[in-house]
Amino acid sequence: MDEFSPLLGNQPQEGPDLPSPNLRPRHQELIPTPCGPIKPFSELSFPVKVYFCFTIASLLGLLALTLSSIYKQSMVTYIFEDDFTVSLIQLVGILFCIYYIIRGILQENRQELILFVLNVLVVMVRSVVNFSVLPAQDKQELLVRFVCVLCLGVAHVFCTILLIQRPNMMAFRVGGALESLQEQYSLLNLCFSMVTFDLQAQLCLCILILMSGTVSVSNIIILGCGVFWACLTAATGAVAVLKEVKILVLIFVLENIPEVASFVYMLYRIILKWGQDKTYTLEAAAVTGALISVLIKAVLFWALLRLVHSFGQGLRERMFASNKQ
Repeated sequence: MDEFSPLLGNQPQEGPDLPSPNLRPRHQELIPTPCGPIKPFSELSFPVKVYFCFTIASLLGLLALTLSSIYKQSMVTYIFEDDFTVSLIQLVGILFCIYYIIRGILQENRQELILFVLNVLVVMVRSVVNFSVLPAQDKQELLVRFVCVLCLGVAHVFCTILLIQRPNMMAFRVGGALESLQEQYSLLNLCFSMVTFDLQAQLCLCILILMSGTVSVSNIIILGCGVFWACLTAATGAVAVLKEVKILVLIFVLENIPEVASFVYMLYRIILKWGQDKTYTLEAAAVTGALISVLIKAVLFWALLRLVHSFGQGLRERMFASNKQ
């Protein structure tokens, strides 16, 4: 047992005012951030480090290609406006994917990793659909890019699923051995992830609604206000769940009412013009996006209702505790 004595000697001394060692949070070695503690990069295993760097590099490369496509499509009278709209949505998705993979790996957040997989699948489906409708000559020119996108997508989905199936110790390291705090930490991560996913859905829906109708100054102003309101609502929700402020939770719920009402009005305007264009692609996508947004909000409010009842049990103090504990 002598070889274990240094480890035992480094344990903090128990005192009458300190909780049992099994109940203390194990995140002294974690990095505190405004969104909760994360693991240092050095703590990751070598395969995870390689995959993390590979994913960030591939997303940055895809981001550069998407920006190039958007620039080319905006400089000419582009025939396929649907492609331009999808490129804008893909740009938003890539930016959120970078966030999802960073937080998903460094915080062992399964919800963020699942959202990353969903975004990758959307990019793959979009690539398959676009490639299938191209003329034969264009297919030869884009074949290499198409194969690379599919191969990278399959690799990302496979590796991320492996990460999702790994044991998750963050709830124990942050909340200690108390099952109530571990459950509260899981609910907090679910709420935070749904707030972020809802923001992504709202931004994509704004793009779809803008490109589905006539691009006028009034529509741009209305949707600009919608984007600002969506960002403000997401910020309120994030602060509410992280800081355990019940009044902010109420404000967050109330902020969703005009947000939903504005999109219902815009969808009503789209339905009035339904079928006037040659295709129904953007209109159908806007309606589908609205339904997905409602589903996201339903899951968010369900988790938020459960989380509010757990406020005040000490999780916030453990998450943002000083490293000098």
